[in-house]
Amino acid sequence: MANTWEELVAKIKERLDIVDVVSQEVVLKKKGNNYWGLCPFHKDKNPSFCVTPHLGIYKCFSCGEAGDTLKFMMKTRNIEFKDLIIELAEKFGFEVPHSQKHDGSSKELKEQMMTATMVAAEYYNDLLLRNKDSNAEIALKYLTKRGIGTDIIKKYHIGVAPKSFTTLYDELRKDFSNEVLEKAGLILKSEKGGYIDRFRNRVIIPIQNENGEFVAFGARALEAGQSPKYLNSSDSLIYNKSRILYGLYTAKDAIRKEDSVILMEGYFDVISSQAHGIENCVASCGTSLTSEHVKLLSRYTKSRRIYLSFDTDSAGQKATERGASVIKEVFAGLGDIKQFDESYLSSDKDKYACEIRVIAPPEGKDPDEFVRSVGAEAYKMYMENAPLFIDFQLENILKQKDKYKTPQEKAQYIKQIIPVLAEIKNRIIRSEYIDMVAQNLSIDPTAIKTEMKVFERANLPQVERIVKNVTKSDSVLKKAQKNLLSVFLVDDSPLSFTQISEMMADVTFDDEILINVKSTIDKLICSVNNVKELIEHLYTEFVENSDYQAVLTELISASEVYRGLNEKDFENIINEAISKINHCRLHKETEHIRSLYKGINDNDPEALKIQIQLRDKIKKYRQKSEKI
Repeated sequence: MANTWEELVAKIKERLDIVDVVSQEVVLKKKGNNYWGLCPFHKDKNPSFCVTPHLGIYKCFSCGEAGDTLKFMMKTRNIEFKDLIIELAEKFGFEVPHSQKHDGSSKELKEQMMTATMVAAEYYNDLLLRNKDSNAEIALKYLTKRGIGTDIIKKYHIGVAPKSFTTLYDELRKDFSNEVLEKAGLILKSEKGGYIDRFRNRVIIPIQNENGEFVAFGARALEAGQSPKYLNSSDSLIYNKSRILYGLYTAKDAIRKEDSVILMEGYFDVISSQAHGIENCVASCGTSLTSEHVKLLSRYTKSRRIYLSFDTDSAGQKATERGASVIKEVFAGLGDIKQFDESYLSSDKDKYACEIRVIAPPEGKDPDEFVRSVGAEAYKMYMENAPLFIDFQLENILKQKDKYKTPQEKAQYIKQIIPVLAEIKNRIIRSEYIDMVAQNLSIDPTAIKTEMKVFERANLPQVERIVKNVTKSDSVLKKAQKNLLSVFLVDDSPLSFTQISEMMADVTFDDEILINVKSTIDKLICSVNNVKELIEHLYTEFVENSDYQAVLTELISASEVYRGLNEKDFENIINEAISKINHCRLHKETEHIRSLYKGINDNDPEALKIQIQLRDKIKKYRQKSEKI
């Protein structure tokens, strides 16, 4: 148990990994010791957002936003510091000091909703397994036809919802309030008054989040003509369909192992595939693929190899196009999307921002039907030979070539192909693709290349003037003062905090932020044991002020330069910084007196006094300059 609020914050920070936290919102790519991505705080087209793991900080070099792990969570989730700490304390099982506790009503509501959803899943599953409802036999026959037996039913907690209106409600109302059951999406208000079950006469497919907690349901109609065919839970406090992928909890280990993921359309596609050994597959929950889904998946596959395995009908092809578009948008700016096959097993996993392939068996079956009728091994063969998305696009377009006979029709047809070819960055590979298309269409490849140039000129990216929100370049004096303060934050410093403080005892700071940071450091070094603790306390002290957090991040980054120095060199660095500050300040004062002198009449009695001051200042300035 943490005895104080400060201890609790420190314990929480120890449990947080900044790369894991940021990766939930930003797709990161490792370069050297840092990770880079598109900044979530402004419209970033090139990766300017940097995460430095060993320092526990992030900084955008375009908009200037910076801070530590807690600051990132506060900004991206729009949550207050105290609320965030209490939430994380509850997540990690830490007790919150009594003086800081909220009433807990929101937390309790979410917990009860989660519990009610879990109980409902168990209840539906029990009805099916024990054949306790008249619908159970119908559901079992339906599932058996789909190749789903008892083992799969148990593993995926599949259940059945009775046809009657209040079976689940009557069971759960004993332990849960109407508010909890309604907000969890388990019951609905009846037009006649009272409540009825949301899911009736359906096969129930519980949806788990990536931690395995039951948060929602997908429900498939049991009767022909029953509408809708699939009924899904609505978004709630515990469920956001744009951020949850069905099957991820049971697939995440396989995704890591295979370093790839297969995106499918339906619940049963995932269930059948996973049950037959194709374990690295997931599906969106009754919604189109979103950028949040892709960001979620990127945390589990380093190579970011994503297979799209949707239905092969026109709707499925549109879903494939739409899904690929979302994936490309998420990874834009992090490097090239893989556009040609030199090897399926590239040794350099970071060579591409991502890799998109399409699994489309010619039989025209969806993954569920294909795996059941043709077999998992056959599906894996198609997966091993799955074309890149660009090849899939071109193949589909070229299938239509016989429809275009006249020169005018061919010209219009080529316009469909040009944007696809334009995505190929490698000029040699692009030329090969152009020759292949030209040969298929029996036209001169030069004509396609000419059209390519026209297209590229018309679609040149507009050069935007980036207005950076960072402050103007620091003055030499301010930079010297920052460098001096940063020596407190060198994690392998050969000097103690007290020794550093004594060396700069006579130094004064001009900037208000630096004055307050120095004052806070002076207070903290009496109680902290090391640099890590000092940094954590400083971020906590200034957690509500973005300007202070940005300066702290600058100081920590600057301190990296001084790592590994011996005691003598470290002392020299401090003395040089102090000398620079004194030099700058003396020069500034001299310039001030010069300006005063210029503004005074020589006959003014004050003129002689100013002249003497100026002479003394210039003399001191020269003497100081000779020493530096």
